[in-house]
Amino acid sequence: MSDWTSIAFGSIYFALDKLTQEKFLEKVEVGQAGKRPSRSVYQITDAGRDEFLRLLRSGWQQFERDYFPLDVCLFFLDSLPLDEVISYLQTRKSALQTALEYVQSHRVEQLAFPEVPPLAAAIFDHTIVHTQAELNWVVDLLKKLESGKYR
Repeated sequence: MSDWTSIAFGSIYFALDKLTQEKFLEKVEVGQAGKRPSRSVYQITDAGRDEFLRLLRSGWQQFERDYFPLDVCLFFLDSLPLDEVISYLQTRKSALQTALEYVQSHRVEQLAFPEVPPLAAAIFDHTIVHTQAELNWVVDLLKKLESGKYR
């Protein structure tokens, strides 16, 4: 899930506790195998299933336009030396290339597991398409800045 959500592994426990307090989950088992930490098993409640379906339906109907902090930086481009801006964009380009390569290879790895549903390909593809678009935009912007088109 870390490829397509910003959920930190450690925050799962906080979320499980909160969902249990709100009666959306219930703890059904606590066990321990050997010297490993105890393991809790949760089950969704009827109220939890209702809330899950409400949130799922709401998510499908939402459209939020994305605003990019980098666009504010572009507006004030002339406040910094061009070489500095180009350096930032080259760093961004490199980071995007690295991220794209990682997600593409991780997609192949994950989809090879039989327990990963085929629909996961669409989730990976969504990230890949957005990352590739951002990379294309940065490459184009770099060319235009370096050629003097925006100065």
